Amino acid sequence: MSKLILINEGNLENRVAILKDDKLEEFFIERANERTIVGNIYKARIDSIAASLNAAFVDIGLPKKGFLYLSEGKGIFSQDFGEEDVEDAAVPARPKDSKRREELKLNQEVIVQVVKEQFGTKGARLTRKISLPGRYLVLMPFGRDIGISRRIEDDAERKRLRQLLESLNLPKDFGFVLRTVSAGVAKRQLQQDARFLLKVWEEISRKARQRKAPALVHEDYNLIMRSVRDSFSEDVHNLFIDSKREFYTIKRFVRIYSPALMRRIVFYRGKDLLFDKFKIEEKIDDICQRKVNLKSGGYLYIEPTEGLVAIDVNSGKYKGTVSSAGPKAQEEMAYSVNMEAAAEIARQLRLRDLGGLVVIDFIDMTRDDHRRSLVSHFKELLRLDRAKTDVIRISDFGILEMTRQKQRKSAESVFFQLCPYCEGRGKVKSIITIAITCLRMLSQLLKEHKKNKLLVSLHPQVVEFLNTQYKDTLTDLQNRYKTPIILNPSPHLHLEKIIIE
Repeated sequence: MSKLILINEGNLENRVAILKDDKLEEFFIERANERTIVGNIYKARIDSIAASLNAAFVDIGLPKKGFLYLSEGKGIFSQDFGEEDVEDAAVPARPKDSKRREELKLNQEVIVQVVKEQFGTKGARLTRKISLPGRYLVLMPFGRDIGISRRIEDDAERKRLRQLLESLNLPKDFGFVLRTVSAGVAKRQLQQDARFLLKVWEEISRKARQRKAPALVHEDYNLIMRSVRDSFSEDVHNLFIDSKREFYTIKRFVRIYSPALMRRIVFYRGKDLLFDKFKIEEKIDDICQRKVNLKSGGYLYIEPTEGLVAIDVNSGKYKGTVSSAGPKAQEEMAYSVNMEAAAEIARQLRLRDLGGLVVIDFIDMTRDDHRRSLVSHFKELLRLDRAKTDVIRISDFGILEMTRQKQRKSAESVFFQLCPYCEGRGKVKSIITIAITCLRMLSQLLKEHKKNKLLVSLHPQVVEFLNTQYKDTLTDLQNRYKTPIILNPSPHLHLEKIIIE
């Protein structure tokens, strides 16, 4: 499988595309004036406590107050770390801290980290379980557990890493996690990463002591360096970058942490723009389309809402072959399309960064073994996702419910704004509806007020419809109330707008 990372650096925005076999698997964008705050660490102040929510609203120096749960479950990490990534029992646990976290009070100063971007009216989601991701390790200053990524599946390698962890003589009052990319690395690289992270935390602690809350005490890497740190690994064939300045920055970073990958970094010098060369622009346009076609002729409808994401799987013009007839053929077709759809849904969840509650309406299947196979297949595909996911079994009606952690703004929210015409409905009123509404308004107005004449400004299509389909009704109104009604076609007006003067 050929995997490429393409990095486009610009004055106004940076973009990163990750391709697998020429298919866009992940896409990230960060604009200069909208840089993400996920991963940032703040010295903050408790602004208010909502006992009913078991949470506090925290002032981190931004217009919207951050949201902090008073009692947090384990496994909360910044960036791409989720509870499913770490096996706590991978190595012997350190002695547990006997000190219990103090109860938060109003105006108390605390160190917090952003784990979820602020969306809409909601402020950033915060945690006190600070985590600093390095190239191979994650440092947890307020933890004592050590662990290994579950995604390292080779038993021999896990055993080697366990032994390395035990031999590193890491500080006993810190927690550490070995990331997936640590597979195969030498002890020296792990020690180097640990020393670097400890120095970063020392600097954060110094700033926290010196600055008054609210204050930013640590800003995470920008999009380009985060992508190199988190995604550039042995399975990447090449990393292309179109900025000479960032090319040398990346080389310096990789020379320290992964020298074996140096030769895979390519400064792009082509005449065509980097994203045009690899036909990324057209792939980006597809990200926000509601309909996603499948090779079999089936298709998906993806509909994000404020509270959940609904995904509908349809057989469409199925082009596959079936080995039987009748109900068996229907079952075979449904299973085939659903399996293909599961792979595409897993990709779309990553690509669009869809989060929260996700409800998937697969095509109905009657066989229990098919339903079990589909869920197992889908869960395996989700292992590629860095975000935390939780899948519930598929129902007899083909409905699968799942949750997915969302941390950043989706590409759709970056590229688009709410339509000022339909206001998010995705539709506008029909011309006949607007025409009838206009006639109702005129009738009510003339009934209540005597007018010498009325000037009605409407979209030209509505005027034409009234003059042709409801001409007699208009004439009846004018005769009944002895008031001339003049229809004024105004091309600049919104289709639904009605102005009566």
